[in-house]
Amino acid sequence: MSDTPAPTAPTAPNAPTAPAGYPGRPLRIATVQAQAVAGDIPANAAQAAGLIREAARAGARLVLFAEKFLSGYEPELISADPVRYAVQPGDPRLAPIAEACRETGTAAIVGAAVRDGDDLRVSALVLGPDGGFVTRYDKQHLFKSEREHYRPGTAGCTVELDGWRLGLGVCYDSGFPEHARAAALDGCHAYLVGALFSVGHGHHESRTWFPARALDNTLYTVLANHIGRTGGWCTCGGSAVWGPDGRLIAEAGEDRRELVVVDLDPDVLRTTRETETLLADLALTTGRPPAPRTRFTLA
Repeated sequence: MSDTPAPTAPTAPNAPTAPAGYPGRPLRIATVQAQAVAGDIPANAAQAAGLIREAARAGARLVLFAEKFLSGYEPELISADPVRYAVQPGDPRLAPIAEACRETGTAAIVGAAVRDGDDLRVSALVLGPDGGFVTRYDKQHLFKSEREHYRPGTAGCTVELDGWRLGLGVCYDSGFPEHARAAALDGCHAYLVGALFSVGHGHHESRTWFPARALDNTLYTVLANHIGRTGGWCTCGGSAVWGPDGRLIAEAGEDRRELVVVDLDPDVLRTTRETETLLADLALTTGRPPAPRTRFTLA
């Protein structure tokens, strides 16, 4: 991983306000869930590397992990010793993940707490198929209990892989319709979110928000959740993928280590958008400029 910091300004100030074209072929992705070890970044990085290799054997080109998977959720633990429990680009503890990506030609989006100067961020670290650090996305909508520990991000983020534009989110971001809509207006074909949803109301939220974001924007939505206990929360698993029509495609169990591998299909995306014309109709009725956003291509 390089030491290049994540940019805070959009690289495309004249981003489109209507969907871009369609990818030329399907994209196979894996959303994974496993028990994170509280505060043990080397152990979690090794586990992530194993999951990347397992997903690659199933043909996945990209693997999505849960929010702050590298440390567990653990806000108090992280803020008490950020040097030990948070990371930065170039952190040698992330080398196993980079090696697994490089070895398999698989991209990864890994949840982590990140040190950003004197601040802490809740971030999604993006590694390309060559194992190189591409960028990070910082969570824009912090949950109420997070605000004393972290600072919010200031820009959305789109990454591109094999012609697929992928909008990134972290957990609570997905509860705000505008967040996924900003991705769709940047031409995204899918919305990928690493999260922590708990049993009970958290499960209800995830099963409401993700199909709604999918149908609202006629894009695929992908969730990677935790299993077991982390940061005092009892999580509900259920990592899943919804189609651009809002229907569930595949879903993991609530309490076991599991990979969900799905092909995102450009023909399904095209057909859905021809039938559900929400984005095209929106482009005709609003002249509002898009929110700030960064874009990166995963080589």
